[in-house]
Amino acid sequence: MKPIKVFDIFKVCAEAIINGVLIQQVSRTDKEFHFQNWFEARLSETGVNFDKSGRNSYPDFALVAFTEGYEIKGLAWPGRESTYDCNSQVPTGFHNGRDVIYVFGRYPPADDASREYPVIDFVLCHGDFLNADHDYKHKNKSVKGFGSYGDIMIRDRKMYVAPTPFAIADGLTGTRTLVIPSAWTKPTGLKKVGTLNRVETVSLVVGYEFDLKTNEITPKTMLNPSAGTIHSFDAYRLDKDSDKPVILSEVEPDPATDDWEC
Repeated sequence: MKPIKVFDIFKVCAEAIINGVLIQQVSRTDKEFHFQNWFEARLSETGVNFDKSGRNSYPDFALVAFTEGYEIKGLAWPGRESTYDCNSQVPTGFHNGRDVIYVFGRYPPADDASREYPVIDFVLCHGDFLNADHDYKHKNKSVKGFGSYGDIMIRDRKMYVAPTPFAIADGLTGTRTLVIPSAWTKPTGLKKVGTLNRVETVSLVVGYEFDLKTNEITPKTMLNPSAGTIHSFDAYRLDKDSDKPVILSEVEPDPATDDWEC
């Protein structure tokens, strides 16, 4: 089986949180990259070589000698926690030849004096835990001829709203957890705290129509040929960390009821 570096990266991150390594906010206007900078420092501690992607590229970090990429999702807490916005990139577990690992960290608002704060809870999860489809290719399209003079273009720029691991599973709050496919090599120095089986849905959204007069959007669906397929994932923590079990939530996350912005 191919080399897997995610185990070492998770251990370094979990140890740092336990040891009180804080997120450092560079300035009061730094509302986006402070958690990403924290994770980048942990990557450097492992000694692994990586490339840092530019703004709006995917994923945020790509390892050099390992076929792994890391996408960072920081979440302020208390606040929005059930869903997050995926700017022009639907979550996936495989992209451009790499397994994609999502890095979720929740943190409190920064103190105005010190501008530093802890990571409250932390999840590294394989992208397939969020969405197992590897075939969808995102593209933005446009249509011309809108407006009274027919010279306005409408750009279809898709935004995806996906559930976070905190909405998909219970037992992650206040903990440091790794979620990987059950078929992967079992890690050493970590204990298993749960198995999570996600089941593919009966129908798939394959398109949509938007009525400019009524402002109504209507999805187009088809039967999922893989309906009922089970994707199994195992949850792990450091041996010395919490034994709190991780199980699938009984409440399905609903983006329409969460506090999100277009």
